[in-house]
This record gives sequence, C-alpha cells and structure tokens, in this order.
Amino acid sequence: MSMPLEDLFEYSGNAYEFTVAVNRRSYQLAVLKTPEVEKNNGKVVSLAMRQLFTKQIEYRFE
Repeated sequence: MSMPLEDLFEYSGNAYEFTVAVNRRSYQLAVLKTPEVEKNNGKVVSLAMRQLFTKQIEYRFE
C-alpha cells in the first residue's frame, strides 16, 4: 500500500489536526505490530493515513 497522496490533496479539513492524528495513530500501530502492519510491510504512516481517510478510525482532540 502506498501513501494515499490523492486523498491528501483532496482533504479539506484542518491539516494540523490531521497530522497530529496520523502521528499518534502511527505510533500506536508501531507499538502494537498487528498483522495489518505486517501486511503493509511495516509502513505505519501510510496505513494510519488510509485508516483516517476511509474513516476506519476517528479522532477528536480534547
């Protein structure tokens, strides 16, 4: 799976919040080392971005 750049260009939300969410999710994925990470060849950033773009996971800041 490659980095979803086409989705990034079309993203209309807050870029800072999205970046922080990708950073935090990437860290979680790196620590958990799930089979999904192994399937993605350990590329946690692109996997985190894909999960956020497809709304597989959601984020909010408090």
